[in-house]
Amino acid sequence: MSEPLDLASLSGLEQLEAILAGHIKVPIAGTLGYGPVEVEKGRVVFEGTPTLAAYNPIGSVHGGWMATLLDSACACAVHSMLKPGQAYTTLEIKTVFHKALKAGIPVRAEGRIVQMGRRAGFSEADLRGVDGTLYATATSTCLVMERPR
Repeated sequence: MSEPLDLASLSGLEQLEAILAGHIKVPIAGTLGYGPVEVEKGRVVFEGTPTLAAYNPIGSVHGGWMATLLDSACACAVHSMLKPGQAYTTLEIKTVFHKALKAGIPVRAEGRIVQMGRRAGFSEADLRGVDGTLYATATSTCLVMERPR
């Protein structure tokens, strides 16, 4: 059995690479059926396919499902910039819904750093179908802090 990862000793990018490699499980991703497929410094891509379980009463994917995917993409773009010992939390996210999404349509959320400072990270993301259709966009501000001990 391998030793558990010491997350505080890893950079944010190294943590995301461990998630991508399957060494760290992220419960929300499993619950909502999405996960990371690309990670690099300042950029993260998630993919997912919503099911009928994500439907709202009007017959389309609930905006919360799309917003969660976009929040993960925005926040993980900031996460990828962290130094060992740093942590972050989302302070705010603004989501704009451009088109209704239906179950069974695979989508990609690409998050990118807009600007990274010592105490705040600013990012943006878009949610597109594999055919390029734009479903939603988001911008986010994350607070950067020292990892709690």
